[in-house]
Amino acid sequence: MCGICGVLSYDEVPDTGLVERMIGRINHRGPDGSGWYRDADCALGHARLAIVGIESGAQPLCNEDGTVWVSFNGEIFNYVELRSTLQQLGHTFTTQTDTEVIVHGWEEWGPGCFERFNGQWAIALWDRRTRSLILSRDRMGIRPLYYTRTGTKLLFASEVKCLFADPRVTREFDPAGLAETFTFWSTVAPQTVFAGVAQLPPGHYAVVTKSGIDVRAYWQMSFPQRDSVSSQDLAENTAELRERIIESVRLRFQRSDVPVGAYLSGGIDSSITAAIIARYTDAPLHTFSLRFSDAEFDEGHYQSEMVQRLGADHQDVVVSPAQIGEVFPTVIGSTESPILRSAPAPLYLLSQLVRNNGYKVVVTGEGADEVLAGYDIFREARVRLFWSRDQDSQLRSRAAELLYPWMARSPGKAPAFARGFFGKNLDPADPGLSHRPRWDSTSAVKAMLTPQLRESLPTGVTEALLDRLPAEHDGWDPLSRGQWLETTTLLPGYLLSSQGDRMLMANSVEGRFPFLDHHVVDFANRLPGRHKLLGLDEKHILKLAFSDLVPQDIINRPKQPYRAPDASSFFGEDAPQWVGEALSKDSVNAAGVFNPDMVERLVAKCQRTGGRGISNTDNMRTMAVVSTQLTHELFIAGAGHFDSPPPEPVLRIDMLAEQKERNP
Repeated sequence: MCGICGVLSYDEVPDTGLVERMIGRINHRGPDGSGWYRDADCALGHARLAIVGIESGAQPLCNEDGTVWVSFNGEIFNYVELRSTLQQLGHTFTTQTDTEVIVHGWEEWGPGCFERFNGQWAIALWDRRTRSLILSRDRMGIRPLYYTRTGTKLLFASEVKCLFADPRVTREFDPAGLAETFTFWSTVAPQTVFAGVAQLPPGHYAVVTKSGIDVRAYWQMSFPQRDSVSSQDLAENTAELRERIIESVRLRFQRSDVPVGAYLSGGIDSSITAAIIARYTDAPLHTFSLRFSDAEFDEGHYQSEMVQRLGADHQDVVVSPAQIGEVFPTVIGSTESPILRSAPAPLYLLSQLVRNNGYKVVVTGEGADEVLAGYDIFREARVRLFWSRDQDSQLRSRAAELLYPWMARSPGKAPAFARGFFGKNLDPADPGLSHRPRWDSTSAVKAMLTPQLRESLPTGVTEALLDRLPAEHDGWDPLSRGQWLETTTLLPGYLLSSQGDRMLMANSVEGRFPFLDHHVVDFANRLPGRHKLLGLDEKHILKLAFSDLVPQDIINRPKQPYRAPDASSFFGEDAPQWVGEALSKDSVNAAGVFNPDMVERLVAKCQRTGGRGISNTDNMRTMAVVSTQLTHELFIAGAGHFDSPPPEPVLRIDMLAEQKERNP
């Protein structure tokens, strides 16, 4: 795992000083060394986290004759098999790394190589034969890749802060990016929150030449037509799902030259990955958990049960609201975007624990909820569809109580809330039915924007997203449409980014995600909806597949979404000192995003309550304001916070200098 960056300029020689500044801004992604390559048109930069081929894997790396160069962030887990195939085809390898299969794979198969890779990656390939730069991103969007143009140059990098190392790059918010963030919880690729900065969409590659950028898909998420899966056998599918997940976990745990740990949340997904490691590998199991000082958020009981069952060597970190407030500016420096929850902050502290224990790699259970329909949003959609068939029925309207039993015990208020919240947008033909409640509630943040910014926001961001659904989606079942939306928006834009890659790599830790292996994803997408969501039983087939490895009280426990203290982390007795300055009227005016008077009233409310007991809407608005103000301060008002030298040792490959030596 590493960080990549670079410059393409056909009109001037790339500046290696700029490339080294870019590398320095991502040295947290790769503290084990760095390197750059330059010729007359292109420069590739790299910060290395050494995991595979430790002694021979310095980058940038090339093929036998130096015509193809690569800077690579990620892992190609099937590199052993690909290496054997390529050697049989006549390719010569000089290292033991997974990186080298990329340059030879490009030589042999061109863009078809990306379909053959099983892994997680952001790749920058410079093909000297065609003077073209190829950028590629993995299917699910696990690894980030951004780019921007300034004048005739194209800059690319793993993180936006690298692009801002060039003072000529514009630093300002993009209203379209803010509109998406305050609707979907994140932007949707290629959009970002920064004007002029794009991200390569998951499952795509780009070919950059003198004539421009051509972005193409090599993989797209798809689902079967509703009537084509009715005859599938549950027992057969359960056995195959188990086999695929076990193989995925083993591959990610064993393809490493350094020890691999495992996250253990106490939920079914991470319990399964840890149990597979214990049962199907010979390596010692070291697990890491996140706990909270506030019992409302803590899952320590389930974690302890699983640790005892597996006999794992275990470490955990207990996080308080005060700790969240303390590290939050650092967290936003890593997310590079406003966020609507504090949840990434504890995960930053968890990855810090992993690194402090000497581990560079962890496997996690992320992705199972999207792939196998584990979220409440899918269950809610099923209830709302049932309700939509007779919207006047009082009996059907009470079906929401099946989702949240506490509603039935609440004297009047909760059922009324359920009818008000779930009873809107009940058109069964609406492809966005599953997500309308979330989008509508999140959009309440926009009421706090300045009048000028509200006027500049694009309209119809939700409809624009729905227009991107594949043409065949009319034949999908409603669950499949909901899964497509979740996997296109929240998964890559927030969960794998702000909560995933960024919190891990901030502490130089690589995360691996067995449930997002494309063999698992493609198989799960072909399943009948009832195998994933049986009635209101989420991840039904996953529970069946691993009922022997995970205790029944974890298998059958009520779904508890990962949450952390939000507004209460920034107000009250332990409020961090930076909050007052970040939310001052002068700072809010300078950022130009939120209405200063509305922010002042919201802050006063939070100060009175210590951030506790406020509505979900006010809580979300508070998080939006705090994180946006920090994003402005760090990336727009002063983007020089991140400068540091490239990590040693530094590999420098300057083709121009070599040419001068040959032709003095």
